[in-house]
Amino acid sequence: MRSRFLRTTAATAAVATALLGTSLVPTSSGDLQSQIDASRSSADSLRSQINSETARIQQTAGGIAAAERRLNAVQAELSAREAQLRQVQDQLIAARDRLVQLENRLQQASRALAANLVASYENSPPDLVSVILSSRGFKDLLEKVNFMKRVGHQDAQIVGTTRTARAEVFREAKHLAALEQRDRALTDQILAQRNQVAAIRAALLNRQIQQMSARSADSSKLHDLNARLHSLEAKAAAQARAAAAAGNAAVGGIAVNTGGMVQPPPGAPAAVAQVIAAGNAIATLPYIWGGGHGSFQASGYDCSGSVSYALAAAGLLSSPLDSTGFESWGAPGPGRWITVYANADHAWMQVGGWRFDTVALASGGTRWSQGGGEFSGFVVRHPPGL
Repeated sequence: MRSRFLRTTAATAAVATALLGTSLVPTSSGDLQSQIDASRSSADSLRSQINSETARIQQTAGGIAAAERRLNAVQAELSAREAQLRQVQDQLIAARDRLVQLENRLQQASRALAANLVASYENSPPDLVSVILSSRGFKDLLEKVNFMKRVGHQDAQIVGTTRTARAEVFREAKHLAALEQRDRALTDQILAQRNQVAAIRAALLNRQIQQMSARSADSSKLHDLNARLHSLEAKAAAQARAAAAAGNAAVGGIAVNTGGMVQPPPGAPAAVAQVIAAGNAIATLPYIWGGGHGSFQASGYDCSGSVSYALAAAGLLSSPLDSTGFESWGAPGPGRWITVYANADHAWMQVGGWRFDTVALASGGTRWSQGGGEFSGFVVRHPPGL
């Protein structure tokens, strides 16, 4: 029985899959709703990603503003240091000019002193007796003696003052040279800091440009996705209007629209409506062996994967089961609203009078059908309370 079922379902699933890619089988409301839900989920994900990118851009902008403030502060410090350095350099130049002037004065004084010494050597200096004898009175004598003293004292004072000034200017020039060297080193350090901050700011600007480019790309994707979503919603609305205009076919008190989508019967519990809505979402998806076993999200489902997906949507199942697993699931016997039929080879269920079965998919292009189904050889289970 297992091999016959596999051959039948595989062949019919392949035919149904091929037909779904053509215009022979129209897109059902379940396909549209599944695409709409997927598009909305992708749009929400893109919006979240765009918001995250916007937050990162704002954070980067804050870093750029901080770097600019730091750069302005360092630039101001650098300008002040450069002004101070120029001032010290001007003082150093002035000190060196004074030193040159004093050196010239010292040379002049030294030459004058040398001339006086030569003259004194060539012309013997008058002694006190000669001065007294040549003087014309006591007053003239005092004036000549005082003049001789002043000349000698003035020569010595000129030489001493010039040497002292030269030593002071030399010390000042040396001090200013040390200041210049220190200020130049500090200026170089501040200049290096400015270049480093400028490099950080440039790197942050490049990062911001990359982040804005990424956000722009995601925004473009979101725009395209929203356009596709609006198209799908318009198509679904058109199908709904067409179904309403054509009227619903009531079978066993359960309405099914022209797109093949089952509606819950009046008075059905919320869990039944959720199971039916989930069944609608995958009603026309292709049969894939093992589909829906590893995860509830799949591009196609096998028999037990289909049943697992629909039941999980109503919180009646926490993880996918295979057909053998359904033999011990839930409570024994048929349920009022939902009944699962399972054995080692196959699983299907009835929900509110509708058959939900991959065998129906192979024959009718949708897992929903009325009547039929295999009953013998199956273990009958149902969710407690339903």
